[in-house]
Amino acid sequence: MSAEVRALEPKAVWKNFADLNAVPRPSKKEERVIQFMMDFGASLNLETFKDAVGNVIIRKPATSGMEDRKWVTLQSHLDMVHQKNNDTVFDFNTQGIEMYIDKDWVKANGTTLGADNGMGVAAIMALLESKTIPHPPLEALFTIDEETGMTGAMGLEGGVLKGEILLNLDTEEDDEIDIGCAGGIDVTAERSYSEVLVQNGAIAFKINIKGLNGGHSGMDIHKGLGNANKIMNRLMHYNAEKYSIRIASIDGGSLRNAIPRESTAIIVLDDNQKKNFESNFELLATVIKNELKVVEPKLAITLETTDLPEKVMNEEDQGKLLKGVYAAHNGVYAMSASISDLVETSNNVARVMVKDGKIKIGCLTRSSVDSAKMDLAEALKATFELAGCDVTFSGTYPGWNPNPDSAILKVLKPKYEELFGEKPRVVACHAGLECGILGQNYPDMDMISFGPTIHGAHSPDERVQISSVQKFWKYLLSILEDIPEKGDA
Repeated sequence: MSAEVRALEPKAVWKNFADLNAVPRPSKKEERVIQFMMDFGASLNLETFKDAVGNVIIRKPATSGMEDRKWVTLQSHLDMVHQKNNDTVFDFNTQGIEMYIDKDWVKANGTTLGADNGMGVAAIMALLESKTIPHPPLEALFTIDEETGMTGAMGLEGGVLKGEILLNLDTEEDDEIDIGCAGGIDVTAERSYSEVLVQNGAIAFKINIKGLNGGHSGMDIHKGLGNANKIMNRLMHYNAEKYSIRIASIDGGSLRNAIPRESTAIIVLDDNQKKNFESNFELLATVIKNELKVVEPKLAITLETTDLPEKVMNEEDQGKLLKGVYAAHNGVYAMSASISDLVETSNNVARVMVKDGKIKIGCLTRSSVDSAKMDLAEALKATFELAGCDVTFSGTYPGWNPNPDSAILKVLKPKYEELFGEKPRVVACHAGLECGILGQNYPDMDMISFGPTIHGAHSPDERVQISSVQKFWKYLLSILEDIPEKGDA
């Protein structure tokens, strides 16, 4: 299907997207895509270099007559979120993304697509290799590890970039212009637990939760989507009190910035409770599915007998775990008082692992207000410490404070109205864009973010709208034509 995608308009963008998607590019394993981008810049005889942390910078002189315009830094990240359906056989470390066209959308075959942020990368590549598009002096900044810590943006030193204006191409609705974003922090809870031998007369079950939508833990957190970790914990908590079940293992969720879609657990109980347990389990599963049927129509909760494990978690430690996860806040915590309909603070209970005497729980807490971010993180820490866990904070990054008086915004707003006959939505988003981090070392750089329409990011349902890419490309080219001259406000 790659050939069909390459034939889409604008061909220059889709061709580069297909080339990029042929390169495995998981976060923290970007060696191949870094080399791919270094080779790309060198093939164009453009100034190309890599900084100390692995970000790639490529510079292209202005076209004739635009030499006096301000330098523009075009920025997107090279890494992508790796998620796949359980029944999809795919190795992200060795395979390129398998794409196909579905009406006005490009999708992937059972995996994430990489449109976040591959479409931005592809558009920048198309500009760098063009010989006909008019533009000011350009500087492409391809950052690494945006999805799992933003270490590329954090590691970029001051004084490297020449741009006075930064266009971040990582927004996911084509009628939005982003002028602010949330910061985030990872909250990780860990502890050991005692195990006891399984007694005679016991039976084991495997519980599977799947079919949830999942999605971006920032942009989709307000949708009320199901969280597989919280659903599994609810099932466990109820049945532990009623039937004295014991947990052998739990494996729920994956990446901290993806709403958990799946969870699997092995539990043990007395064989003489089997019939009543199965009946009541099905009743609660039905209740949960009915609660979520509007937003999660494909939710499946299954129960099947399985091989009996040798050991299970002891009763006291199990009780602390289940109460801790039950009490941990998940979803929207506060809405913004200053920006209408903006989620201010949220948490995603992203990962729950219980196995071989070890518990690990991972959360991503976000907020556009740094003090509120830390307040919720401290609340989670207190919750998990009451459950006997050691709690650490890591990967913290700042938000991007909105500037409604931005000079480049005064270019983008009327340009959008002129091209598309309607006003754009000027917003701040609850995702983590790199602008806030970059602004720490480049405080005078005027920043803005926009992009094509991408739905289902961070999930195997990720898709990018073809007509929206055409709109985005037209908009980007028109913006570059109207970049102010050096010295202009």
